[in-house]
Amino acid sequence: MTDTFNHFVKELQNQIYEEARAAYGQAAFERWLRPLFLGTIDDPDGYGRVTGLCGDTVEIFLSFEHNMVREARFQTDGCAASIICGSFATELACGKPSAELAEITGEKILNLLGGFPEENRHCAYLAAATLQEAVRNYTEKTRDR
Repeated sequence: MTDTFNHFVKELQNQIYEEARAAYGQAAFERWLRPLFLGTIDDPDGYGRVTGLCGDTVEIFLSFEHNMVREARFQTDGCAASIICGSFATELACGKPSAELAEITGEKILNLLGGFPEENRHCAYLAAATLQEAVRNYTEKTRDR
């Protein structure tokens, strides 16, 4: 019985992976399995938290050095698409000066992904909006200095 159940679980997992790979593409699928930049930063220089209409919340934490992103992290309570897009948004931010972060848009994230299911495209815009909120927060903090 245990062997039958284990075989069933393995086959189900393989089916889920194949469907996800087909829907999201290889790059997004790999990022879903192993998201980069997942986590938080204690006392970030910039912080953004946005909840989308879908109910997913994305948080982005930025640390700057000489006005350039030294470290970026994200977390989300959302679906695989939110994880993927949060990961790519923070990757795009790393090493960039604050002035260039405005160029990171939902469309830029989608282009990097090379396609995304229509029903999940809003997650790229949510991640980009959260990044922009973190940049706004950083700009406010540095303006007050």
